[in-house]
Amino acid sequence: MRTFAAAGAGFLLAVLWFDLMFDVQTLGRRKGELPEPVLVSIATYYRRVTTAARPMNRLIAAVMVATLAAIIVEIAREERPRWVAWASLALAAAPILLAAINTVPRAVRLGARADPLSRQSVLARSICRDHLLCVVSIGALLTLQLAAA
Repeated sequence: MRTFAAAGAGFLLAVLWFDLMFDVQTLGRRKGELPEPVLVSIATYYRRVTTAARPMNRLIAAVMVATLAAIIVEIAREERPRWVAWASLALAAAPILLAAINTVPRAVRLGARADPLSRQSVLARSICRDHLLCVVSIGALLTLQLAAA
């Protein structure tokens, strides 16, 4: 199961890397509206990956569920030291829950571009913050899974 958990974490880390390639345009611009070209770039990307990519966008959710399942099986089979398995679960569950509750709905909303520019700017910055937190957590998960092999 550790191979599946590590593979899932690696896949999710790669997805976050692609997201961050667009999100970083918000960094250094903490106040006010983001420039229109920045919003167009980020919103177009999120429209493509959250809405236009169906059914392929479901693959990310499936990998999230499979990664959690692999870690739960690790816990049930006691394949690893308890602290490694439980820490892995926390490192995976926190960003997955954040994505489900906050990041994905905001990315869909930003992709629709229906809000005023000031609200779109807030959404873009929020998505970037979420992804930065997620990359740290998933990166730590992958490191833990590989180091404890």
